[in-house]
Amino acid sequence: MKIIVLVKQVPDSTEIRVDKVTGTLIRAGVPSIINPDDLAGVEAALQLKEKMGATVVAVSMGPGQAGDMLKELYARGVDECVLITDRKFGGADTCATSTTLAGALKKIGYDLIIAGRQAIDGDTAQVGPQTAERLGIPQVTYVDEIIDLNDTTVTVKKSLEDCEEIIEAKLPCVLTTLSGMNEPRYMNCNDIVDSFSKELTIFTFDDLGIDESLVGLAGSPTKVHATFTKDVSAETETFDMPAADAAKLIAKTLKEKQIITK
Repeated sequence: MKIIVLVKQVPDSTEIRVDKVTGTLIRAGVPSIINPDDLAGVEAALQLKEKMGATVVAVSMGPGQAGDMLKELYARGVDECVLITDRKFGGADTCATSTTLAGALKKIGYDLIIAGRQAIDGDTAQVGPQTAERLGIPQVTYVDEIIDLNDTTVTVKKSLEDCEEIIEAKLPCVLTTLSGMNEPRYMNCNDIVDSFSKELTIFTFDDLGIDESLVGLAGSPTKVHATFTKDVSAETETFDMPAADAAKLIAKTLKEKQIITK
């Protein structure tokens, strides 16, 4: 069985900067980490590998520096790492990202795809589900536990705010995982040393056969209109009023602040 784990290298959330012209994140020179939800997905895949002998492949789309993150995943026990990288993929929103990932996954092959619920630099929780849709396979989101896996189905526990659901899905399918579902393992010294000699599989735009209008900024229907830093003040004002009046006051205030426009 081949288990794909989608992983993303994200900026440390305390160091995020935004390009005022393009509205995209500035990643150059910014400390990066492995997205926490994705790391939980890696650990879940490695546990399945130990249980049933699966092959675990980590797949990431990003700049060349994301290769260092993938090398770290080799040291955690991943069998193969694939980096999807090309300047033409830059500035992609979730729509364009899922198109690119789906194109790569069709080339790699898969039985089960695990992705983190969401990335801390976007918080959209869209890439996993959109990738499943583009591949035409089932999906289960907010997975807190993988209960059982066999050659044809996977059974999971899905955690919502007020309940839990036990769901069985046919393979192949996409699962999106929560960071609290497990405790990611540490790297050991031997695997760290071995990781330096392991090669990454690189996919560029030319390898995927995707229409250029569907990737990167060109393929991203989401546009950032404006960004700003909220001023912090110790001054507060409280209101005690019915919900309908409160809604009108909020709308009026937002309009005055030019956050809502006609």
